[in-house]
Amino acid sequence: MTNDPTSPVIKTSRAGRDLPAAIAVAVALIAVIVVSLAFVKDLFLIVVVTAILVALWEMTRALAQHGTRMPAIPMAAGSVAMIGGAYYGGPDVLIVILAGTVLSSILWRMSRGHAGFVRDVTSTIFCLVYLPFLASFVALLLAPGDGIDRVLTFVAVTVASDTGGYAFGVVFGKHPMSPAISPRKSWEGFAGSVLSSMAAGVLCIIVLLDGAWWIGILLGLITAVAATLGDLTESMIKRDLGIKDMSDILPGHGGIMDRLDSMLATVSLVWLVLHFLLP
Repeated sequence: MTNDPTSPVIKTSRAGRDLPAAIAVAVALIAVIVVSLAFVKDLFLIVVVTAILVALWEMTRALAQHGTRMPAIPMAAGSVAMIGGAYYGGPDVLIVILAGTVLSSILWRMSRGHAGFVRDVTSTIFCLVYLPFLASFVALLLAPGDGIDRVLTFVAVTVASDTGGYAFGVVFGKHPMSPAISPRKSWEGFAGSVLSSMAAGVLCIIVLLDGAWWIGILLGLITAVAATLGDLTESMIKRDLGIKDMSDILPGHGGIMDRLDSMLATVSLVWLVLHFLLP
């Protein structure tokens, strides 16, 4: 069978993605973040809540294909409460709401019988911690008076890590980091992640937060390591579930979860660094 010369050719990256669509979606997502932050903090919180609810839907749907049944209503309600509680009440309120959401989800699941109870409850707790709990640290970053600058710093160092890792991996990648989990991830790409994230960290800490340059170095290093582990964790989850992407709602990227993996892995550590070194 020969190719039709009149058919449009879709440019793809070495990662097998539709590159123009991926770039367009990435620009659109960054624009949504920046625009929502530019107006009202509450508007940005709505964006975060929406993203997490979609990600939660992706995870529950993927797990349901393997027989896992999770209580969607208390999980969704708890997700909204966690993010809002973190912003308005701080870490203590976040912990209380997480505990309450776990307990209510367990009680909800009890009504469906004992079959698969342990599997369903452990999956529920994992999803609640992995998604809304970690995402709530974005709300904690946003809460202080300079919260917008803190969130922009978090986004910048994480995006720089992902972008630098991809670019260095494509150009220089020769030594696989973990072939069994993510064959395209290389040590050269990791070096690019570290360098890019450090550069973004120094710039943001000095310009946005008026801090010492070495805090940016530390922040960039921690972010690059955490983002890489987040990518590998997401790859492990998808391999275990036998899927390539969590969904196809973002052309060229896959699902919301496929974009949030590194951010979920880094946000709590970014908050800790900024909270203690730039209180």
